[in-house]
Amino acid sequence: MTNVKLPKRLDPVKSAQKRSSYEGVYVAQDMKRFKETVDSVLSDVAVKVEFAKDAQGLTYFHGTLAVQVKLICQRCNQAYPYDVDSSFCFSPVQGSEQTDLLPDAYEPVEVNDHGEINLFELIEDEAILSLPIVALHAEEDCAVKAKDMSFGKIEPEPERENPFAVLKELKRD
Repeated sequence: MTNVKLPKRLDPVKSAQKRSSYEGVYVAQDMKRFKETVDSVLSDVAVKVEFAKDAQGLTYFHGTLAVQVKLICQRCNQAYPYDVDSSFCFSPVQGSEQTDLLPDAYEPVEVNDHGEINLFELIEDEAILSLPIVALHAEEDCAVKAKDMSFGKIEPEPERENPFAVLKELKRD
């Protein structure tokens, strides 16, 4: 299979009317925000997107993305490979009043004045959101083992005199 570059902008309503589907890649090196959140990107972002209309006549599109990256383990500070796999389902909206009427199955995505969405930025956002909150190796693969970690007790702070105690004395007079 050849890696086909996907369009960056498209009209989701027209694509849904045509029942279009796209399968290809976005060059991960072009995703500046995504590159900044990981140690390195090992592959291009493979994307599959299908456009359709549901039984209510709402336009929606769903798909998947996959990319391999290297993350820095927060426990041992070593890089490790991580596979980012995500699925998504969006419905294009124009304005917040349409967002309120949208079923919970769909995430709203704002269209511009020409009725287009920026699919490239949307996929980049999804890739960023699919990263773990705290990057950690599996415990058996990590250089820092549980026995190497130290835990201690925090000593309570000594009690200090209340700075308003002087005011209490003035009130008695």
